[in-house]
Amino acid sequence: MIFADHRYLMSSQQFLLDETNRLISASREKSILLRVLGGLAVKVHHKADHPTFAREYGDLDFVVAGKQRREFESFMPAAGYSPHKQFNLLNGAHRQIYYHNETEMKVDIFVGAFEMCHKIPLEDRLHVHPVTIPLAELLLTKAQIAELNRKDALDIASLLLYAETGSDDEGRINLNQISRLCGNDWGLYKTTSINLTRVEEVVGAENVNLTESERSLILKRIGEILRTFESMPKSFAWQMRDKVGTRVRWYEEVEEVAR
Repeated sequence: MIFADHRYLMSSQQFLLDETNRLISASREKSILLRVLGGLAVKVHHKADHPTFAREYGDLDFVVAGKQRREFESFMPAAGYSPHKQFNLLNGAHRQIYYHNETEMKVDIFVGAFEMCHKIPLEDRLHVHPVTIPLAELLLTKAQIAELNRKDALDIASLLLYAETGSDDEGRINLNQISRLCGNDWGLYKTTSINLTRVEEVVGAENVNLTESERSLILKRIGEILRTFESMPKSFAWQMRDKVGTRVRWYEEVEEVAR
């Protein structure tokens, strides 16, 4: 159970939203670059309460600037969180875990980059949006999941519905940034390509409550990303890895963190 105290059970989702805003605001006061990712970050960019994209959120996920790691480690206890001491000792330069002192809610912190099935650098991009990581990277953090489930597929679909694609970060999914990241990392490109096809299948299903115009817009934007993959510059390492293809596993397997 995420919330040990029954007082929070009925309002856990609002608690998560409030706590996200509190931590972002408190970190800003300390001049610490902290940005939210995951499902709650996707929700920040929703422009309507679409029933298809409504879901529950289990915990909080953030990225903090690597150069501010030590400041952040002092900030979290003051904000009411206790560290997972063993995990942080072994992994703290790249990833940290904290627990809310009252509710035992887990907070997952990525340091400088998001690294799960694939690595997505973020250190120099945390200034783009005041609350979340940039839309391009937010989409990729969902699309990099090797075994994409329906919930994450719908998160991707909602981003594509509510944010247009473009060549900058002004409320858009920056195709130039996607090109830079995927053009240097064949594995990230491959998993993202597979998952965009999966999203096409999900939004095309009859049991998904989307209008034809909504469905068409999502599919159109998927097509724009896939065409970006065709035309993007590809590094020499990318081209060499492409020759190997899927005969060798191209993603990292992710294990759940024990408490």
